[in-house]
Amino acid sequence: MTNSSNTKLVDSWNREIDYLRIAVTDRCNLRCFYCMPAEGIDYLPKKELLSYEEIIRLATVFASLGVKKIRLTGGEPFLRKDFISLLRNLKRISGIEAVHITTNGVLTAPYLNQMKDIGVDGVNLSLDSLNRENFHKITRRNEFDTVMETLDGLTHHGFNTKINMVVMHGKNTHEVIGMAQLASDREISVRFIEEMPFNGSNMSTSQKNWSHMRILEELKGAFPSLKKLNSDPSNPASLYQVEGHVGNLGIIPAYSRTFCGACNRIRLTATGTIKNCLYDEGVLDIKALMRSNATDDQLREMLMETVQKREKDGFAAERNRKVDKNISESMSSIGG
Repeated sequence: MTNSSNTKLVDSWNREIDYLRIAVTDRCNLRCFYCMPAEGIDYLPKKELLSYEEIIRLATVFASLGVKKIRLTGGEPFLRKDFISLLRNLKRISGIEAVHITTNGVLTAPYLNQMKDIGVDGVNLSLDSLNRENFHKITRRNEFDTVMETLDGLTHHGFNTKINMVVMHGKNTHEVIGMAQLASDREISVRFIEEMPFNGSNMSTSQKNWSHMRILEELKGAFPSLKKLNSDPSNPASLYQVEGHVGNLGIIPAYSRTFCGACNRIRLTATGTIKNCLYDEGVLDIKALMRSNATDDQLREMLMETVQKREKDGFAAERNRKVDKNISESMSSIGG
């Protein structure tokens, strides 16, 4: 059996995996058009989702394989009952150095004090518009004021806060500069993300219109002092600083996939499927293994075998999809 004390998750391209993204639910209280259809998706029954006990067990197994950082996503993670207890227990796992959350901010504000007490290491807030009417058009929900309250609360409590704005041609590109200005007097990182084809319908063509290069040109035009910062190669965002701004800016080429060569992350969906890449169709049903009484050592062996099957990049993962060549899943189902 595996000697878990010195075993790491390293793929065939010599990339070490030390970052696990866990989707805790497929449910969401917004209906952002780029993430899911207006009518929503068919949510899975609770028994199909990983239980908190199963999530903790898997996180512990991953920690024994060198995973140090966990990010909890959804859907919207705060829709999962007693989500705070999961955060608390994940922070107690030996080897896990950081626990982060990605949230839409609708339900987050009442939990900020508890999150601070637990020691949540960072929060990514999804925010695609600073205009109330446009926010409603994009999300199909009237929650703008609530989300802005959450943003104020995050900065007030001193959380390591990142704003994630998906840049969409004809929808919110006119707001890129206004969003960037949020970092002028707030110690936050505002990150602009290329739109991806995970909208629950069909392939979007807007990525060609607003690539990471186009976003950079827009920022340079408004901020002549924009300067590229050094960052960890595994960070999908290229970071930039505007002279005089308290926070920084980032651009994530999520569709262009220029960061794949240093990718250090693996994904666990809410239904217990391991994804080596956001663009693959799922490579291991680890929930089935656990519910078939697999030991921790057996889980470790399967995870190491699975990581060896990682594709070189997201384009290869997309090409090698066997079931559905055209990506059409909802991001709410995948886990961002």
